Amino acid sequence: MTSPLADTLAATATLTRIRLNRRSQAARRDLADSASLHKTVMLLAPDDLGDHPRQKAGLLFRLEDATDTTPPTLLIQSHQPPDLTRLPDRYGTAETRTLHPMFQALAPGRQVNYRITANASAVRRVLDDHQPVDHPHGRKVIPLTGDDALAWWQRRAHQAGLTLTTADATPARFRRSRKHHPGSTDESAHTPGPVHALTRFDGLATITDPDQLSHALLTGIGRGKPYGAGLLTLAPA
Repeated sequence: MTSPLADTLAATATLTRIRLNRRSQAARRDLADSASLHKTVMLLAPDDLGDHPRQKAGLLFRLEDATDTTPPTLLIQSHQPPDLTRLPDRYGTAETRTLHPMFQALAPGRQVNYRITANASAVRRVLDDHQPVDHPHGRKVIPLTGDDALAWWQRRAHQAGLTLTTADATPARFRRSRKHHPGSTDESAHTPGPVHALTRFDGLATITDPDQLSHALLTGIGRGKPYGAGLLTLAPA
């Protein structure tokens, strides 16, 4: 059984779709810099959430590249309807819908189409002369690709209450963050930060555990949530 809190969040959760305006300087900046995009998304969270505001607001997002018919699109999930007036001027065209009907429709045996852009990765020991490095920083997060990435998603989907029927893995565009040197407003004061390796998984699945699936939908899956990873979306099959 889901908890009363999870039921409440499922009743109020929303998904916002923003078709980005590529003439907007802010939108162009966010398309080039994952840290900047994170800051823009966080504008939609209330100001009084204390520590871990992203988690408390339930903010998960995914940036989908442009197609022949649509501009780059930002999907944002949150526990409450976001205040879109806080977005930069002319940032894009936004629409918000409630996710309550989706949560109500989750049932064992139901087939769904899914999509998630995830940070498929594993933690490995760092070796020095073929020996494990014995200190707190002796572990490294390694991005997974190919069959390893698919196996990662198979495990995570099972934990999330889904049995996969099909799974297509597409390497997503690597999104770089930029580090800003304190005390400077010059654009040249930004230096490259970490690159976040993301993989998009699409396919067909069968729901096996609606409670586990609700939890995964509300909290996201895997690492890299502040940088556009972990948002699972479903559609009727």
